[in-house]
Amino acid sequence: MTVVEDDLSLVFSALADPTRRAILERLARGDATVNQLAEPFAMTQQAVSKHLKVLERARLISRTRTGQSRPCVLEPVRLDAAVGWIEDHRRVWADRHDRLDAHLAALRAARDEGEGTGR
Repeated sequence: MTVVEDDLSLVFSALADPTRRAILERLARGDATVNQLAEPFAMTQQAVSKHLKVLERARLISRTRTGQSRPCVLEPVRLDAAVGWIEDHRRVWADRHDRLDAHLAALRAARDEGEGTGR
């Protein structure tokens, strides 16, 4: 397994949790502190901090220092890499789907032609 696959595994693993996705959606609107990120969730600040550590390990967020606070910042470059991987594989599967459609259409046409000749 290459480093890129390992990085993607971390990203997709982090994105698998709905709370972490919600945190990323919030950070897409602007930087936020742990307290601000914890507000909409029915969980402790400590639980939110654990989610933030997963997002940090996947390098989807970073923390800056502004005076006494350490706001979280979205790192969209990591999301772009995941989107690129998904897009590449979507094209492969779309091509396979198109070929399967053409093959099935040819089989149906052959079947219909065979039925028309009294077979």
